[in-house]
Amino acid sequence: LPSCEWKRQQIDPSHEELSVRRQCELLGLARSSLYWEPASASADDLALMERLDRWHLDYPFLGSRKLATLVSSPGEAVNRKRAPRLMRLMGLECLFPRPKCTVTSRCHKKYPYLLKGVAIDRPGFVWSADITYVPMPSGFLYLVAVMDW
Repeated sequence: LPSCEWKRQQIDPSHEELSVRRQCELLGLARSSLYWEPASASADDLALMERLDRWHLDYPFLGSRKLATLVSSPGEAVNRKRAPRLMRLMGLECLFPRPKCTVTSRCHKKYPYLLKGVAIDRPGFVWSADITYVPMPSGFLYLVAVMDW
């Protein structure tokens, strides 16, 4: 629906030459969607989404069914269809090996592993780096680590 939202913002009801009907027609937008306001998430859904996010950060390999059982509280059982809907809304996806994930392109150059058979016996000889992000209450923070092997 982001393209629909963009189209809704383009319509000017006070336009002198084009009516609202004609503007909707030119944008390919139904007039009924012009006045439609998306419903906000309920407080229960927001609380459940927060719990789903916390569990997903700790265990990104768990699927929606397992997460639904984990976030269920004794007084409130979470439907197995509700968890994937909220996960889709938040953009969460289970991590697992996809089919053909290691197929390489024929034109891609294969770089040799330069440390094969090399004895790492002193400091400052081999270095590596890694980058990740840490979720924060107001966004996220990049964390960079430089390591001496």
